[in-house]
Amino acid sequence: MAQMYYDQDANLDLLMDKTVAIIGFGSQGHAHALNLKESGVNVIVGLYEGSKSIPKAESAGLTVKPVAEAAQLADVIMVLLPDEVQKTVYKQKIEPYLNSGKALAFAHGFNIHFGQVIPPAEVDVFMVAPKGPGHLVRRTYQQGQGVPCLFAIFQDETGQGRDRAMAYAKGIGGTRAGILETTFREETETDLFGEQAVLCGGISQLIKTGFETLVEAGYQPELAYFECLHEVKLIVDLVVEGGLANMRNSISNTAEYGDYTRGPRVVSEDTRAEMRKILSEIQSGEFAREYVLENQSGGSMLRSTRRREAEHSIEEVGKDLRAMFSWLKKD
Repeated sequence: MAQMYYDQDANLDLLMDKTVAIIGFGSQGHAHALNLKESGVNVIVGLYEGSKSIPKAESAGLTVKPVAEAAQLADVIMVLLPDEVQKTVYKQKIEPYLNSGKALAFAHGFNIHFGQVIPPAEVDVFMVAPKGPGHLVRRTYQQGQGVPCLFAIFQDETGQGRDRAMAYAKGIGGTRAGILETTFREETETDLFGEQAVLCGGISQLIKTGFETLVEAGYQPELAYFECLHEVKLIVDLVVEGGLANMRNSISNTAEYGDYTRGPRVVSEDTRAEMRKILSEIQSGEFAREYVLENQSGGSMLRSTRRREAEHSIEEVGKDLRAMFSWLKKD
């Protein structure tokens, strides 16, 4: 069993006389910056001039600087930008200000592991990756709880890299829930695989195919939506709360029998073989090269696919149905 680390294992004092720059103020950026600030850490936010996030950060009581200035002032630089822009921002705005003793940090290992960002040898490089979206990282912190995190060390030039990473995780509330040590390679490859094969690619394709199968057979689209999309959250919540056994204990015997006997026909040995192929493409760097080229070409495939997916009938049916859900109108 892998060891988990908690509050008592991390020393936040290591960051108390330091300046931490959060580069970016999106989902994770706002949560990290505010949680660290409320943990007593001196935080500045690095944003490009004209960013729409500047007034948001300033209204939250944070000091905002241009990215280059933030990198120059900071002892720890946490890069919380989209994967596809990190290399450019790093080369232009961060790398010139990295000198001995500083730490460069990430919440995902993509750019380090696949060589898009190559840090100088004289700096610490670590990762702290919350296993939840930024709004959850923020909300649980405010409630006195936290979201579990992964942490990893790529370079430990100062000899304090690991302790700094754990201190950072404590500052954002991760050690309240528990943090698990990994490597940049392991985090990157498992994260990409999970997204592609299960959490995003797998689930969304399963939902759409189930919906299409029912509609093509003549059933009402609204019923197909409820059965193949709406109830996914109900099942996933049960799984998250207590594993597959908890879910199966909560559903009917009919559903459980169908689970055991029909599930392996949908996710078959052919599916497993394709999953292995997807994992191999991630491990070899093939996916990373493909994604880098996609962005170098302006993201045309992503934009066209995004438009096409938005026009899928499940989106139209869902939009009309969700408008009738009173419990969704609270936001």
